[in-house]
Amino acid sequence: MTDTSSEAISNDLHRITRVRHELKRRLLTVKRVTSVTPHMKRITLTGDDLEGFVSASYDNHVKAFFPRPGEVEPLMPVFSEGRVLVDESARPIARDYTPRRYDEAAKELDLDFAIHDAGPATTWATQAKPGDKIGIGGPRGSFVVPDDFDWYLLIGDETALPAIGRRLEELRPATRAIVIAEVADAAEEQTFASRASVTINWLHRGQQSAGSTTLMEDALRNLKLPVGDGYAFIASESEVAKRLRRILVDERQHPKAWVKASGYWKGGAENYHEPHDD
Repeated sequence: MTDTSSEAISNDLHRITRVRHELKRRLLTVKRVTSVTPHMKRITLTGDDLEGFVSASYDNHVKAFFPRPGEVEPLMPVFSEGRVLVDESARPIARDYTPRRYDEAAKELDLDFAIHDAGPATTWATQAKPGDKIGIGGPRGSFVVPDDFDWYLLIGDETALPAIGRRLEELRPATRAIVIAEVADAAEEQTFASRASVTINWLHRGQQSAGSTTLMEDALRNLKLPVGDGYAFIASESEVAKRLRRILVDERQHPKAWVKASGYWKGGAENYHEPHDD
């Protein structure tokens, strides 16, 4: 049984709703591992603990808990009355990930892992095999954007692609969607299924470091926005996401209520996720 509550956070025009979910921890098992691109792994998880799992929005994130070196199962925190209780002497290894796909009937949850600099999550994902254990918690809530805008703008780097891909798959037919995506090279481009009318502008940074270019900013400034009401989703390195939001809201005068920007990572920071509302 799923315990949820909701609240409207916008007016009746394109009503955006925040849905809160009961916070649970789940111990899951790797079912299969697929290479989406050379540096993106899709890991399909399964387990009875998925009973009652809800992911109502394309940009939800769950907290993934990884086994410590030499251990088989992850250390997970205790959830009590919506709070996370952590023993500071035994803090879990945790990172945020987007639920790329959830199949309730098959009891399958897909998480996509961007394989980059060495770290516990990257190490686990590159070595993951069927039967391995991982824990998840959440999502705490869902920011549900209606499917009634005239167009959608989705901007981000590799870390945003799971959310972007899921959104494109969920959009209704005849909706217009524009994607600005920065990746290392052509080998990292993905193919997304969608019923919408989709235009994707792939940007290749080559040997430059992720988060160091102005490719997405330049592309956004040069983009002719469609007529009508549009919703924009931005996710990337934190400072880049801030600058992209400023271009839309301050320079392009797009309604800020129709822009959601988040820093999905920040150089030198671990387990980072920060919304940029203002």
